[in-house]
Amino acid sequence: MEPDLFTAAAEDRQENDPSSSPLAVRMRPRTLDEVVGQQHLLKPGSPLRRLVGERSGGPAGPSSVLLWGPPGIGKTTLAYVVSKATNKRFVELSAITAGVKEVRAVIDGARRATGGYGKETVLFLDEIHRFSKAQQDSLLPAVENRWVTLIAATTENPYFSVISPLLSRSLLLTLEPLTDDDLRGLLARALTDERGLGGAVTLPEDAEEHLLRIAGGDARRALTALEAAAGAALDKQEKEITLRTLEETVDRAAVTYDRDGDQHYDVASALIKSIRGSDVDAALHYLARMIEAGEDPRFIARRLMISASEDIGLADPTALPTAVAAAQAVAMIGFPEAALTLSHATIALALAPKSNAATLAIFAAREDVRKGLAGPVPAHLRDGHYKGAAKLGHAQGYVYPHDVPGGIAAQQYAPDAVRDRHYYRPTRYGAEARYADVVERVRERLGRPGPDGETPPAG
Repeated sequence: MEPDLFTAAAEDRQENDPSSSPLAVRMRPRTLDEVVGQQHLLKPGSPLRRLVGERSGGPAGPSSVLLWGPPGIGKTTLAYVVSKATNKRFVELSAITAGVKEVRAVIDGARRATGGYGKETVLFLDEIHRFSKAQQDSLLPAVENRWVTLIAATTENPYFSVISPLLSRSLLLTLEPLTDDDLRGLLARALTDERGLGGAVTLPEDAEEHLLRIAGGDARRALTALEAAAGAALDKQEKEITLRTLEETVDRAAVTYDRDGDQHYDVASALIKSIRGSDVDAALHYLARMIEAGEDPRFIARRLMISASEDIGLADPTALPTAVAAAQAVAMIGFPEAALTLSHATIALALAPKSNAATLAIFAAREDVRKGLAGPVPAHLRDGHYKGAAKLGHAQGYVYPHDVPGGIAAQQYAPDAVRDRHYYRPTRYGAEARYADVVERVRERLGRPGPDGETPPAG
């Protein structure tokens, strides 16, 4: 939508009196070179460089783009930089407030601008995933005919939230989460830049680390918290934003947790041991500490997947699928919503029946292999599909289990060296009791010795 008189007046006021704008707005980059992070999208000749007029001539004009990534990592900022740097007509819409009528008005204006005085139009559409299919359809003619160059931003997976025809006509650019180093650079600039705090306060290392944990990779959140803490420090006539001032301002205690040190491993270990011990409340406490300290949610999810096999196994066969589903969900949604998924999985694992039989089984089998207890594969189990295999006796005498009543063929499967070994010793906990019954019947049918070394009677 074209800016009206009131919007223009507000923009003029912000231009003339920057202090009237939030710090996050004042510190928006003015050029692509000032953008924090996303360097993989800002290489020479990239779509975004071409949008602002860098080497955009010739028969191949700039493409429409879809910017996909979590909140606070630069989607709107990139569009803002394009609006300031481009020599094209720039129009901004939000899918929260705009509809088909507004989209058509922009398209009509773009066609008039192109036909009347050769001015190209860049349309920035925020939150495009909120548009219905019909609303997204209204963009297609303009994008296809390049009446507008579209920059659309979304926090949702575009393969699910954007219609296929629009996806096929645009370049999908995935924004990566901002690193702590990215945010450190941003905070340092905000503290010293005249557009920001102009050196009015300093930020010691412990407060900076806490601020990074609070931000969770979100630049907007980092600058908002910094501005609030700076205001509180100046009100107290302090030149330094202390950790205590920061905590009071954001109402969030600093968690003693070094993601690269002992606390990282100690708290992760306590989480897994609490799950193993079935103490759901302790497990949730350690999970909360990791979340509040800004731990990578993917790291937590990986630990839960390991726990599902190491400590639960077949006592609850749904434990591993639950943990895997949680890891997939976490990778797709990120914090803060990922905390709900991690809680879901942690509670399920903590309350599940426990068995380490699968863990002990593979440990024992690997130990035997390391000791050299291997030996040749029995001839009747070897591959018999190639020419000459029969002459070597391979696959001869093999009994196809599906041809036998009950589906269990009483023949030797393990090499001679480990023929009588029992690696899997199921417990009677939870669903594993059923597997204990099954493995006992199968071993009897195979004529395998029991765990005590005696050969059960055939039959």
